[in-house]
Amino acid sequence: MTTFKEISGQLIRTLSSDPTDPQEGQIWYNSTIGVLKGYKLVAAAWASGGNLNTARRSLGGAGTQTAALGNGGYITTNSAATEEYNGSTWTNQNNMGTARESVGTAGTQTAAVTFGGYVTGYSNLTEEYDGTNWSPSGNMSLSKQNRASAGTQTAALAIGGNGYIANTEEYNGSTWTSGGNLNTGRTALAASGIQTAALAFGGAPLTAATESYNGTSWTTVNSLNTAISALAGCGTQTLAIAFAGAGPGGFNTATELWDGTNWVTSSANYTTGTSNLAAAGTQTAALGFGGNTPAVTNATYEFTGAFNATRTVTTS
Repeated sequence: MTTFKEISGQLIRTLSSDPTDPQEGQIWYNSTIGVLKGYKLVAAAWASGGNLNTARRSLGGAGTQTAALGNGGYITTNSAATEEYNGSTWTNQNNMGTARESVGTAGTQTAAVTFGGYVTGYSNLTEEYDGTNWSPSGNMSLSKQNRASAGTQTAALAIGGNGYIANTEEYNGSTWTSGGNLNTGRTALAASGIQTAALAFGGAPLTAATESYNGTSWTTVNSLNTAISALAGCGTQTLAIAFAGAGPGGFNTATELWDGTNWVTSSANYTTGTSNLAAAGTQTAALGFGGNTPAVTNATYEFTGAFNATRTVTTS
C-alpha cells in the first residue's frame, strides 16, 4: 500500500493545535480535539443571492458585495428605481430624479454618482446619491448611453459609449472634463478601478480589447480570452473580474480574472447566460444582478474567489 509520505513526501504530523501557516496539501492530526485535518484549495463559485425587487436590464451598479447599489434600468419602460443590497436582500430606496436606462454608476452604496443613459433620447444628466436621495449635478459634455464607469462619487470616469466612441470624461464631484481617449472606440464595455488607475475591457463592436488608464492616457494591454459586449465587471486596475455579457455564441456565462498582466478564465461560470447586467464588489467578492437572459431578470449572484481553507479529513 502506498503511504501518504510516499505520495506527498511528508509525514502526517501530530500537533496540539492547527498550524498558523499551513501549506497547500498539508495534512495533520490535531491531538487536542482528536481530528485529522488538511489544508486545501476551495474552488471559486457563483451562488444565488437575494433577488432584486424590480427586474430590469441596463441598470447601474456600485458598492460592494455586501453593500451594493442598483439604480435605473429598463423593464418595459425606463426605470428610476433604486435598491440597496445588504448581502442577502434588496431594499427599495428613493427613486432617481429621472428614469433612464443604460446608465453608468460609480462610487459606494451611500455616496454614488450616476450619469448618461437613455431617456427619450441619449442623456448627459448626472445625479448624486447620498444614501437617501438623488440630487442633480453637472451634466456630461456628451449625451451618451452604455458608458463604462469607474471611480468614486467625487472622482469618476465615464468611458466610451454609443456611437463606438473613444471619449473619456472625468468627474470631480461637480463638473466633467475631457480625459484621454481610448485606443479602441466602443460601447457596452465594462471597467474597474479608480479615476487615475482604471481598466476598460470588452464592448461593441464585439471586442476582447483591454486598456489601462493612468489618469491621463490609455494603454492597450493583453486582451480578454473571449470577445464580449454588454458584460459586467468590477474590481481594481490590477485585480479585476469580467463576467457574463453577449458574444458570438449568444449569451455568455464565462468569468475571467485579471492579474495585472493577463486574463485567466475561471473555473466558475456565471450561473445563467446574461447580458446588460450590473456589477459591484471586488475580484474575489463580486456581485452580478439584473440584465436579460433574454427575458428581463431580477436574479442576483454572488462570486467567491478560490481560497485556501482548513478542512476536516473524512473518508467520503
